Amino acid sequence: MGARETALNALIACRKDGAWSNGILKSYTIRDRLDRREAALAARLCYGVLQNRLKLDFYLQQLLTGRLKDLHPAVRDILHLGLYQLYETDRIPDAAAVNESVALAKKYCPKVRSAPGLVNGVLRNAARSRDSLSAPETLWQTYSHPQGLVDLFRSYIGPERLEGMLASNNSAPKTYAQVNTLRTTVQQLQEQLHSEGVTAQPHSWMPDCLILSDTGNLEHLESFRQGLYYIQDPAAKLSVLCAQLPQQPVQVLDCCAAPGGKSFAAAIATKGQAHITCCDIHPHRTELIARGAQRLGITLDCRCQDASELQSQWVGQMDVVIADVPCSGYGIIRKKPDIRYKDPDTMKDLPALQLAILNNQASYVKPGGVLLYSTCTLVRRENEGVVEKFLKQNPDFTTEKLILPDIFPENTTGMLTLVPGEYDTDGFFICRLRRSRRSLL
Repeated sequence: MGARETALNALIACRKDGAWSNGILKSYTIRDRLDRREAALAARLCYGVLQNRLKLDFYLQQLLTGRLKDLHPAVRDILHLGLYQLYETDRIPDAAAVNESVALAKKYCPKVRSAPGLVNGVLRNAARSRDSLSAPETLWQTYSHPQGLVDLFRSYIGPERLEGMLASNNSAPKTYAQVNTLRTTVQQLQEQLHSEGVTAQPHSWMPDCLILSDTGNLEHLESFRQGLYYIQDPAAKLSVLCAQLPQQPVQVLDCCAAPGGKSFAAAIATKGQAHITCCDIHPHRTELIARGAQRLGITLDCRCQDASELQSQWVGQMDVVIADVPCSGYGIIRKKPDIRYKDPDTMKDLPALQLAILNNQASYVKPGGVLLYSTCTLVRRENEGVVEKFLKQNPDFTTEKLILPDIFPENTTGMLTLVPGEYDTDGFFICRLRRSRRSLL
């Protein structure tokens, strides 16, 4: 089984079963035993189709004599794959794109007798017509974000920042290695990665962070197995740095911790001095955190726990509570391109859940302690809206200004929204809250 077939299987699973592309693609790549080169091609094709699906449909409608909605779903998936190779890549020969797509149609659409001929005809026509088709004229077609989502983003960040953000959402995500300074230094890690054939460049403003390329499967690298770094976007690490953790024995709770990056960052920032309790509601994700901590040589107290349920023994015991809550994920579309197509109605109850978690976690904060609220979305009702409601219900908490790297303007509000395409990060929201020292528990 080759890269194109693996990519097609992932696209079908996303469409039929609601699978997330990143998880299912990794699973299928292992299942199909793809080598490094084929795995990279499968990822590019799967993510590329998802990032450009509406634009591909725009072109496809011009190439069909019938209607898009009348196509068999698998035929449409195959045509998307073929068109992406023809129009969005420059190293795949037209003949390979067409012939491999026809072969997929024969295998995956045996009951649709016309499928191989249709795929062959449409893609050959596409190759001939690439310079004569009408180009997309709208942002939603150009960047393949549903119109409703484009309108939502415009209302949040303004029209002048919109197109840059949409373009960033369709860019290839970088791999950011956060250096485990408990075991190595940036320079030593760079040298070891170089010996392993990996290019590693320092991040422009995040300390102890390297941007990796030519990695292949990270888990095969000796530097990774030695626990010299972990993978985390600078935005998520910045949220932990905004907690300003001291290098002394303090009590830290990370309530929605999986896959563990914020807990790892907290442990490294405190040089292993803090007692860090990290929780997740799912046992397998808690085990994932524990395995990561073991690889890094970090001691964590990992627990399977629902963040919205009160644990009375923690009330008033934590110096710092980190609440990176479940959210709509609109800040990580470049990593999970299929998020843009999810039904917004399925996310309408998120603010209530977020507020419930924040209220619960607030009870664990000591008088004078810090509560750090964050999401990976740009939606105000999940960000500022939740904070505003929380402050009304918890007058003993106030926002506190963020201490940020020099690249950022001075922050006085205690809240920061990172927009994709502006600071080389995911989209993210951070809010630092302080509990009054006079608070009554």
